[in-house]
Amino acid sequence: MKIQSALLAVMTIFALTGCSSNYVMQTQNGEMIITKGKPETDKSTGLVTYRDAAGNLHEINRDQIKQIVEK
Repeated sequence: MKIQSALLAVMTIFALTGCSSNYVMQTQNGEMIITKGKPETDKSTGLVTYRDAAGNLHEINRDQIKQIVEK
């Protein structure tokens, strides 16, 4: 329940900033990752590719992601 409350708070804050093209990914361990643009999933490898707030490219295994929500 605490994770859901934290996610709701993060989503509310980002909704107020007016950025609609960025996303928040919540990992299985509760970490929140803010992406610049929509993350893309490679179905053949199971990896999700995204850019962080600084524009750096990252990959994470889809199994490690609990949910992806548009800001």
